[in-house]
Amino acid sequence: MAKYAGPDKSGGAGDGAGDAGPVRFSVRRMARLLQVSSSGYYAHARRVRAPQPAPRQQRRADLAVQILDVHAGSGSTYGSPRITAELRDRGERVSAKTVASIMAGIGIEGISPRTFKLRTTIADPAAVFPPDLVRRRFDQGRPDAVWLTDITYLTCGEGDMFLCAILDGHTRRVLGHVVADRIGSTMVAHAIDTAVACRTSAGHDVTGTVLHSDRGGEFTGSLTVQACARHGLRRSMGDTGICWDDSPAESFWSTFKHEYYYRHTFATRAELVAAIDNWIRRYNHERRHSAVGMLSPIRYEQTLTGTANAA
Repeated sequence: MAKYAGPDKSGGAGDGAGDAGPVRFSVRRMARLLQVSSSGYYAHARRVRAPQPAPRQQRRADLAVQILDVHAGSGSTYGSPRITAELRDRGERVSAKTVASIMAGIGIEGISPRTFKLRTTIADPAAVFPPDLVRRRFDQGRPDAVWLTDITYLTCGEGDMFLCAILDGHTRRVLGHVVADRIGSTMVAHAIDTAVACRTSAGHDVTGTVLHSDRGGEFTGSLTVQACARHGLRRSMGDTGICWDDSPAESFWSTFKHEYYYRHTFATRAELVAAIDNWIRRYNHERRHSAVGMLSPIRYEQTLTGTANAA
Protein backbone atom coordinates (compact mmCIF):
# COMPACT_ATOMS: atom_id res chain seq x y z
CA MET A 1 0.00 0.00 0.00
CA ALA A 2 1.40 3.39 -1.03
CA LYS A 3 1.95 5.79 1.85
CA TYR A 4 0.36 9.21 1.58
CA ALA A 5 2.83 11.98 2.39
CA GLY A 6 0.78 15.05 1.40
CA PRO A 7 0.02 16.79 -1.90
CA ASP A 8 2.65 17.50 -4.51
CA LYS A 9 3.60 21.11 -3.87
CA SER A 10 5.24 21.46 -7.32
CA GLY A 11 1.91 20.95 -9.05
CA GLY A 12 3.64 19.09 -11.89
CA ALA A 13 4.28 15.51 -12.86
CA GLY A 14 7.27 15.41 -10.59
CA ASP A 15 9.79 14.09 -13.10
CA GLY A 16 11.55 17.33 -14.04
CA ALA A 17 14.96 18.54 -13.00
CA GLY A 18 13.42 21.10 -10.71
CA ASP A 19 11.44 18.60 -8.60
CA ALA A 20 11.58 19.31 -4.89
CA GLY A 21 10.92 15.65 -4.04
CA PRO A 22 8.99 12.51 -4.97
CA VAL A 23 5.52 12.73 -6.41
CA ARG A 24 2.81 12.59 -3.71
CA PHE A 25 -0.78 11.46 -4.30
CA SER A 26 -3.83 11.42 -2.09
CA VAL A 27 -4.91 8.22 -0.37
CA ARG A 28 -8.22 8.33 -2.22
CA ARG A 29 -6.51 8.53 -5.63
CA MET A 30 -4.02 5.76 -4.84
CA ALA A 31 -6.81 3.53 -3.53
CA ARG A 32 -8.75 4.06 -6.77
CA LEU A 33 -5.72 3.33 -8.96
CA LEU A 34 -4.86 0.17 -6.97
CA GLN A 35 -8.51 -0.90 -6.83
CA VAL A 36 -8.62 -1.12 -3.03
CA SER A 37 -10.69 0.74 -0.47
CA SER A 38 -9.35 3.74 1.36
CA SER A 39 -10.95 2.41 4.57
CA GLY A 40 -8.84 -0.73 4.20
CA TYR A 41 -5.71 1.41 4.05
CA TYR A 42 -6.60 3.28 7.21
CA ALA A 43 -7.40 0.01 9.03
CA HIS A 44 -3.99 -1.33 8.02
CA ALA A 45 -2.32 1.85 9.22
CA ARG A 46 -4.02 1.55 12.60
CA ARG A 47 -2.83 -2.03 12.97
CA VAL A 48 0.74 -1.06 12.15
CA ARG A 49 0.67 1.76 14.68
CA ALA A 50 -1.01 -0.33 17.42
CA PRO A 51 1.34 -1.09 20.32
CA GLN A 52 2.48 -4.73 20.49
CA PRO A 53 1.94 -6.60 23.80
CA ALA A 54 4.92 -6.70 26.13
CA PRO A 55 6.75 -10.07 26.30
CA ARG A 56 5.38 -10.71 29.80
CA GLN A 57 1.80 -10.04 28.67
CA GLN A 58 2.25 -12.29 25.66
CA ARG A 59 3.70 -15.04 27.87
CA ARG A 60 0.71 -14.93 30.23
CA ALA A 61 -1.68 -14.96 27.28
CA ASP A 62 0.05 -18.06 25.87
CA LEU A 63 -0.08 -19.75 29.26
CA ALA A 64 -3.77 -18.92 29.63
CA VAL A 65 -4.51 -20.80 26.39
CA GLN A 66 -2.62 -23.86 27.61
CA ILE A 67 -4.21 -23.68 31.06
CA LEU A 68 -7.68 -23.64 29.52
CA ASP A 69 -6.73 -26.67 27.42
CA VAL A 70 -5.47 -28.68 30.41
CA HIS A 71 -8.44 -27.66 32.56
CA ALA A 72 -10.92 -28.73 29.87
CA GLY A 73 -9.04 -31.99 29.31
CA SER A 74 -9.41 -32.83 33.01
CA GLY A 75 -13.17 -32.44 32.84
CA SER A 76 -12.82 -29.04 34.55
CA THR A 77 -11.53 -30.72 37.72
CA TYR A 78 -7.83 -29.81 37.89
CA GLY A 79 -6.67 -26.96 40.12
CA SER A 80 -3.37 -25.11 39.89
CA PRO A 81 -1.09 -27.86 41.32
CA ARG A 82 -2.16 -30.50 38.78
CA ILE A 83 -2.27 -28.02 35.90
CA THR A 84 1.24 -26.87 36.83
CA ALA A 85 2.46 -30.48 36.76
CA GLU A 86 0.90 -31.02 33.34
CA LEU A 87 2.42 -27.82 31.91
CA ARG A 88 5.86 -28.79 33.22
CA ASP A 89 5.50 -32.16 31.53
CA ARG A 90 4.86 -30.23 28.32
CA GLY A 91 8.16 -28.41 28.75
CA GLU A 92 6.89 -25.17 30.29
CA ARG A 93 8.83 -23.54 33.11
CA VAL A 94 6.08 -22.14 35.30
CA SER A 95 5.22 -21.91 38.99
CA ALA A 96 1.99 -22.99 40.66
CA LYS A 97 1.59 -19.41 41.90
CA THR A 98 1.62 -18.06 38.33
CA VAL A 99 -0.87 -20.73 37.20
CA ALA A 100 -3.17 -19.94 40.12
CA SER A 101 -3.01 -16.22 39.29
CA ILE A 102 -3.88 -16.79 35.63
CA MET A 103 -6.70 -19.18 36.55
CA ALA A 104 -8.19 -16.56 38.88
CA GLY A 105 -7.88 -13.96 36.16
CA ILE A 106 -9.77 -16.00 33.57
CA GLY A 107 -12.34 -17.26 36.08
CA ILE A 108 -11.68 -21.01 36.26
CA GLU A 109 -10.93 -23.25 39.24
CA GLY A 110 -10.51 -26.90 40.10
CA ILE A 111 -12.75 -29.08 42.21
CA SER A 112 -11.77 -29.51 45.85
CA PRO A 113 -13.50 -32.56 47.33
CA ARG A 114 -15.03 -31.88 50.69
CA THR A 115 -13.67 -33.70 53.71
CA PHE A 116 -15.32 -37.09 53.96
CA LYS A 117 -17.96 -37.53 56.62
CA LEU A 118 -18.01 -39.98 59.47
CA ARG A 119 -20.10 -43.01 58.74
CA THR A 120 -21.36 -45.96 60.71
CA THR A 121 -20.17 -49.41 59.71
CA ILE A 122 -22.71 -52.17 60.22
CA ALA A 123 -20.70 -54.93 61.85
CA ASP A 124 -21.77 -58.52 62.29
CA PRO A 125 -21.89 -59.09 66.07
CA ALA A 126 -21.12 -62.79 65.57
CA ALA A 127 -18.06 -62.14 63.40
CA VAL A 128 -14.46 -62.62 64.43
CA PHE A 129 -12.44 -59.52 63.60
CA PRO A 130 -8.80 -59.71 62.55
CA PRO A 131 -6.34 -57.27 64.15
CA ASP A 132 -5.38 -53.90 62.67
CA LEU A 133 -2.08 -54.72 60.94
CA VAL A 134 -1.79 -51.29 59.36
CA ARG A 135 -2.31 -48.76 62.17
CA ARG A 136 -2.87 -46.03 59.56
CA ARG A 137 0.47 -46.73 57.86
CA PHE A 138 -1.25 -47.24 54.52
CA ASP A 139 1.85 -46.50 52.44
CA GLN A 140 4.64 -48.82 53.53
CA GLY A 141 7.04 -47.84 50.78
CA ARG A 142 6.34 -50.48 48.15
CA PRO A 143 3.50 -51.84 46.00
CA ASP A 144 1.46 -54.75 47.30
CA ALA A 145 2.41 -54.24 50.94
CA VAL A 146 -1.08 -52.97 51.83
CA TRP A 147 -4.28 -53.06 49.81
CA LEU A 148 -7.28 -51.01 50.91
CA THR A 149 -10.88 -51.89 50.21
CA ASP A 150 -14.25 -50.27 50.83
CA ILE A 151 -17.78 -50.08 49.43
CA THR A 152 -19.81 -47.00 48.56
CA TYR A 153 -23.48 -46.47 47.75
CA LEU A 154 -24.58 -45.17 44.33
CA THR A 155 -27.90 -44.80 42.56
CA CYS A 156 -29.32 -44.53 39.05
CA GLY A 157 -32.70 -44.35 37.36
CA GLU A 158 -33.18 -48.10 37.79
CA GLY A 159 -32.37 -48.26 41.49
CA ASP A 160 -29.57 -48.55 44.03
CA MET A 161 -26.09 -49.81 43.22
CA PHE A 162 -22.93 -50.51 45.22
CA LEU A 163 -19.30 -50.12 44.19
CA CYS A 164 -16.46 -52.07 45.82
CA ALA A 165 -12.88 -51.11 44.99
CA ILE A 166 -9.42 -52.33 46.02
CA LEU A 167 -6.52 -49.86 45.93
CA ASP A 168 -2.78 -50.28 46.41
CA GLY A 169 -1.77 -48.25 49.46
CA HIS A 170 1.56 -47.19 47.94
CA THR A 171 0.74 -46.46 44.29
CA ARG A 172 -2.97 -45.60 44.79
CA ARG A 173 -3.85 -47.70 41.74
CA VAL A 174 -7.32 -49.27 41.63
CA LEU A 175 -6.48 -52.95 41.19
CA GLY A 176 -10.01 -54.28 41.10
CA HIS A 177 -13.56 -52.98 41.30
CA VAL A 178 -17.04 -54.46 41.15
CA VAL A 179 -20.47 -52.85 40.77
CA ALA A 180 -23.49 -54.78 42.05
CA ASP A 181 -27.10 -54.15 43.01
CA ARG A 182 -26.63 -56.01 46.30
CA ILE A 183 -24.03 -55.37 48.98
CA GLY A 184 -22.30 -58.43 50.45
CA SER A 185 -19.22 -60.61 50.54
CA THR A 186 -19.91 -61.91 47.02
CA MET A 187 -18.91 -58.61 45.45
CA VAL A 188 -15.90 -58.28 47.78
CA ALA A 189 -14.65 -61.75 46.82
CA HIS A 190 -15.05 -60.87 43.14
CA ALA A 191 -13.08 -57.64 43.63
CA ILE A 192 -10.32 -59.57 45.42
CA ASP A 193 -10.07 -62.08 42.57
CA THR A 194 -9.84 -59.21 40.06
CA ALA A 195 -7.11 -57.42 42.03
CA VAL A 196 -5.06 -60.58 42.42
CA ALA A 197 -5.38 -61.35 38.70
CA CYS A 198 -4.20 -57.82 37.90
CA ARG A 199 -1.00 -58.34 39.87
CA THR A 200 -0.24 -61.98 39.13
CA SER A 201 -0.68 -61.41 35.39
CA ALA A 202 2.29 -59.04 35.66
CA GLY A 203 4.33 -61.61 37.57
CA HIS A 204 3.79 -60.18 41.06
CA ASP A 205 3.54 -62.47 44.09
CA VAL A 206 0.83 -61.13 46.41
CA THR A 207 1.23 -63.77 49.10
CA GLY A 208 1.37 -61.94 52.42
CA THR A 209 -0.22 -58.73 51.11
CA VAL A 210 -2.39 -57.09 53.76
CA LEU A 211 -6.01 -56.44 52.77
CA HIS A 212 -7.28 -53.68 55.07
CA SER A 213 -10.95 -52.75 55.48
CA ASP A 214 -13.48 -51.55 58.01
CA ARG A 215 -15.55 -53.99 60.08
CA GLY A 216 -18.56 -54.14 57.78
CA GLY A 217 -20.33 -57.47 57.52
CA GLU A 218 -19.39 -57.77 53.82
CA PHE A 219 -15.71 -57.92 54.84
CA THR A 220 -16.21 -60.50 57.57
CA GLY A 221 -18.44 -62.72 55.40
CA SER A 222 -17.34 -66.24 54.58
CA LEU A 223 -16.76 -65.57 50.86
CA THR A 224 -14.38 -62.70 51.67
CA VAL A 225 -12.53 -64.83 54.22
CA GLN A 226 -12.22 -67.69 51.73
CA ALA A 227 -10.97 -65.42 48.94
CA CYS A 228 -8.24 -64.00 51.18
CA ALA A 229 -7.18 -67.48 52.27
CA ARG A 230 -7.18 -68.73 48.67
CA HIS A 231 -4.75 -66.01 47.58
CA GLY A 232 -2.65 -65.82 50.73
CA LEU A 233 -3.82 -62.32 51.70
CA ARG A 234 -3.62 -61.22 55.34
CA ARG A 235 -6.84 -59.63 56.60
CA SER A 236 -6.71 -56.42 58.62
CA MET A 237 -9.47 -54.21 60.02
CA GLY A 238 -9.69 -50.81 61.67
CA ASP A 239 -12.06 -49.88 64.46
CA THR A 240 -15.79 -49.69 63.89
CA GLY A 241 -17.00 -46.33 62.58
CA ILE A 242 -13.55 -44.69 62.52
CA CYS A 243 -13.15 -43.44 58.96
CA TRP A 244 -9.51 -42.43 59.43
CA ASP A 245 -8.62 -46.10 59.81
CA ASP A 246 -9.33 -46.50 56.08
CA SER A 247 -8.81 -42.88 54.97
CA PRO A 248 -7.23 -43.47 51.52
CA ALA A 249 -10.29 -45.48 50.46
CA GLU A 250 -12.59 -42.77 51.85
CA SER A 251 -10.54 -40.14 50.01
CA PHE A 252 -10.88 -42.14 46.79
CA TRP A 253 -14.68 -42.13 47.12
CA SER A 254 -14.63 -38.38 47.73
CA THR A 255 -12.56 -37.83 44.58
CA PHE A 256 -14.80 -40.04 42.47
CA LYS A 257 -18.05 -38.51 43.70
CA HIS A 258 -17.08 -34.84 43.62
CA GLU A 259 -15.09 -34.92 40.38
CA TYR A 260 -17.51 -37.13 38.48
CA TYR A 261 -20.50 -38.89 40.07
CA TYR A 262 -22.27 -35.84 41.56
CA ARG A 263 -21.88 -33.96 38.25
CA HIS A 264 -23.79 -36.53 36.17
CA THR A 265 -27.04 -38.46 36.19
CA PHE A 266 -27.39 -42.06 35.08
CA ALA A 267 -30.62 -43.44 33.65
CA THR A 268 -29.76 -47.14 33.72
CA ARG A 269 -27.52 -49.54 35.61
CA ALA A 270 -25.60 -50.30 32.42
CA GLU A 271 -24.92 -46.59 31.90
CA LEU A 272 -23.64 -46.23 35.48
CA VAL A 273 -21.39 -49.30 35.23
CA ALA A 274 -19.86 -48.06 31.95
CA ALA A 275 -19.28 -44.61 33.44
CA ILE A 276 -17.52 -46.10 36.48
CA ASP A 277 -15.30 -48.26 34.28
CA ASN A 278 -14.32 -45.25 32.16
CA TRP A 279 -13.64 -43.00 35.13
CA ILE A 280 -11.49 -45.59 36.93
CA ARG A 281 -9.50 -46.16 33.77
CA ARG A 282 -8.85 -42.42 33.54
CA TYR A 283 -8.00 -42.34 37.26
CA ASN A 284 -5.42 -45.10 36.85
CA HIS A 285 -3.88 -43.96 33.56
CA GLU A 286 -4.28 -40.17 33.41
CA ARG A 287 -5.37 -38.39 36.58
CA ARG A 288 -2.47 -36.87 38.48
CA HIS A 289 -2.32 -37.90 42.13
CA SER A 290 -0.65 -35.76 44.78
CA ALA A 291 0.39 -38.83 46.82
CA VAL A 292 2.60 -40.15 44.00
CA GLY A 293 4.37 -37.01 42.89
CA MET A 294 1.60 -35.66 40.65
CA LEU A 295 1.81 -38.70 38.38
CA SER A 296 -1.02 -41.06 37.52
CA PRO A 297 -0.92 -44.32 39.53
CA ILE A 298 0.08 -46.44 36.54
CA ARG A 299 2.70 -43.97 35.37
CA TYR A 300 4.12 -43.97 38.89
CA GLU A 301 4.29 -47.77 38.85
CA GLN A 302 6.17 -47.55 35.57
CA THR A 303 8.80 -45.37 37.22
CA LEU A 304 9.24 -48.06 39.88
CA THR A 305 9.65 -50.94 37.45
CA GLY A 306 11.26 -49.11 34.54
CA THR A 307 8.88 -50.80 32.12
CA ALA A 308 7.32 -49.05 29.17
CA ASN A 309 3.86 -50.36 29.96
CA ALA A 310 2.13 -51.25 33.20
CA ALA A 311 0.14 -54.47 33.44
